[in-house]
Amino acid sequence: MEGLSALSLDALTSVAYGPEAIVVVLAVSGVGALRLVLPITLAIVALLAILVASYRQVIVAYPSGGGAYAVSRANFGAKVSVLAAAALVVDYTLTVAVSIAAGVGALTAAFPALSPETLPICLAILATITVMNLRGLGDTARAFLLPTLVFIVGVLAIIGVGLVHPLALHQTQPGHSLLPSHALEAVGVLLVLKAFSSGCSALTGVEAIANGVPLFRPPRVQRAKRTELMLGLILGAMLLGLATLDRRWHVGPRSGQTVLSQIMADAVGRHWAFFVVSITITVVLALAANTSFGGLPVLASLLGRDNYLPHLFSLRGDRQVFSFGVVTLAALAGALLIAVDGNTQALIPMFAIGVFTGFTLAQAGMVLHWRRTRSRGWRLRASLNGLGSCVTGIATVIFIITKFTSGAWVVLLAVPCFIVLFMRINRYYRVVHEELGFGTIPVMPHARQTYVVVPVTGVSRLTSLALSEALSVGDEVLAVSVLLEEEGADEKDEALRTEWARWDPGVPLRVLRTEYASVARPIVALIDELHARVDRQIVVLLPVVRPDRRRYALLHNHIDTVVAEALRSREDVVVARVVVSLHTEALDATPTGGGHDPAHHSSG
Repeated sequence: MEGLSALSLDALTSVAYGPEAIVVVLAVSGVGALRLVLPITLAIVALLAILVASYRQVIVAYPSGGGAYAVSRANFGAKVSVLAAAALVVDYTLTVAVSIAAGVGALTAAFPALSPETLPICLAILATITVMNLRGLGDTARAFLLPTLVFIVGVLAIIGVGLVHPLALHQTQPGHSLLPSHALEAVGVLLVLKAFSSGCSALTGVEAIANGVPLFRPPRVQRAKRTELMLGLILGAMLLGLATLDRRWHVGPRSGQTVLSQIMADAVGRHWAFFVVSITITVVLALAANTSFGGLPVLASLLGRDNYLPHLFSLRGDRQVFSFGVVTLAALAGALLIAVDGNTQALIPMFAIGVFTGFTLAQAGMVLHWRRTRSRGWRLRASLNGLGSCVTGIATVIFIITKFTSGAWVVLLAVPCFIVLFMRINRYYRVVHEELGFGTIPVMPHARQTYVVVPVTGVSRLTSLALSEALSVGDEVLAVSVLLEEEGADEKDEALRTEWARWDPGVPLRVLRTEYASVARPIVALIDELHARVDRQIVVLLPVVRPDRRRYALLHNHIDTVVAEALRSREDVVVARVVVSLHTEALDATPTGGGHDPAHHSSG
């Protein structure tokens, strides 16, 4: 059951928006068209059965995780796997947006006063989920178990009450009916196909269990197969039950109310059970969005490993999460929610195309897998996966045709854009690989003498420590101080030279005079001069003061930042820093007063 709560919430909670998507499409033909809700749902449940059977085969073949990307890469090669990856990125993003929007829709249906705050609530939930995942609280299956059980038991109980003895069937519902008084569109094949494609949004997430087989306890394959079957049975029962009640009660779209909230209100009334299940739906849909936060960062890490995304997507943060993938998913989902103002139905036309593309590629890849391995019973397994591939492929074409003008064009534009992005990044990494000579035997490394330049502002402990480090790493060291040509510059020059001679650290001092306010320009000119007369590796060692309290950092001149930025693009210079910690506890206890300015002689 923990596997169901951790990996299948996005599939189970799709009953909050999948059946409604069918109703919204059919409603344009009037109340009479709602009789088709049940037959269309039967077709969707039949497709669900095929997908469940097919993905049980994927679990057997890929016990290490059988995502569409992995299956496509293993059986079709890199180019097809990139299509699968692009489709999955779009699907993961839409899953987050749709789940959160549908959850908030359930909340505002129970508490209509919250309707004006739909978008802020959506973004607040998204921010909460993002922070949780950045803190490493992503896949806590046991924490998900209780709300998942309440959701499943609550919805099935409401369906049971509605089928046997509804308690509030004739009570007045809030809002007003959005059903037209007369048919606006004839019930034709195209309308039925459009309703079917919209309702297939209820099947997203069926593949998540096959993707996450390694998360199960041993025996992993058997547990994953049982969980996949349990998902199919529960989801199928809920979809058929809700469709039956919708047809029996002629539930249509209503302002401020979801189809699910109307069925719940008719079955048990707007009492404590209604509000408990409504709040649970919101919570579970938020947790369902969390499934994508476990999936997309892992997919992005695989793409980074295969050089299709920047390598930083493969880096784990301090809490062992792929932080950059989490933040990227949150940004994409947040942009979608803002674009549609948190409206679930505006997202539905874009939904399912990406995941059904993944379904098709994964099932087709499995056919090739069984043909290649020819294990016992491979013909039956290949036939099953082949049937799944054909059915989901046809469904994908139907989605594209029927939803194109309603928003599917966004997905058809986004997927190629992601593919182009992946290929360009991969091409860049190939060029880098060749330029840096990976896979070849490079020339032998050789040592060069080192000339260390140390910018200083005076004689101090900071200067002493910096010169000590320089003498440790360099064959020759030169201290450099920059003075601005202004009134009193000669006196400052003479005073610094005198103080340096009295100290006599064994390192020559060179004072650079400049008419410009920039400290970096004369140092860069000195480095050019040194390169012209010495054949050595030049290192610029920058002394830095680091106060133990950040509020004091602004009191230092940050010469190191200015010089480092000026030399950032130079390939003939190594820039390094030597840091000296500054303890400032005494400043908080000592009254302020006159005296020597400790920041004046720092390079920090």
